[in-house]
Amino acid sequence: MKNVYASYSIYFIFSIMFTSCFTSNKNSPMKRVRIPADYSGNFTDDYSIKYTITDSEWIQHPNTRYHLIKYDTAGQYFIAKNAVTNTSDAGLYTRIDVMYFANMEPWLWGFCLTVYNAKNVEDATARATADRNTPKTGCGGYPFSRMKRVK
Repeated sequence: MKNVYASYSIYFIFSIMFTSCFTSNKNSPMKRVRIPADYSGNFTDDYSIKYTITDSEWIQHPNTRYHLIKYDTAGQYFIAKNAVTNTSDAGLYTRIDVMYFANMEPWLWGFCLTVYNAKNVEDATARATADRNTPKTGCGGYPFSRMKRVK
């Protein structure tokens, strides 16, 4: 009888471990997000800061990282979890509002860190958005950071 309980215990522990490896939490920073191709790649902003953006991460070089959780097409924003290694607001949540620009080549689009210290995804999502009607002051009184693609 002891062997039967031991077998069930091992099976139960193994099942939990196996399931947790393949179960997705909607707020997990490891979840892959599909972002528009225009936002994916290597960029520099109008302050000469370099960025690398993928479906899973927004990196502001040299060492500020945001783990992308979702992209809202209708609202034009990303929600991300700040890396625990970031020097400020580590482990908190960020909302990054984006917008396309017309007739500003080579600046194709811009972004605003609307929220960078939210306690959770819901708080980051619900906070005030950037004002895309006034991109020169629509980011909390500051301009959207303009982005251009680099090789």
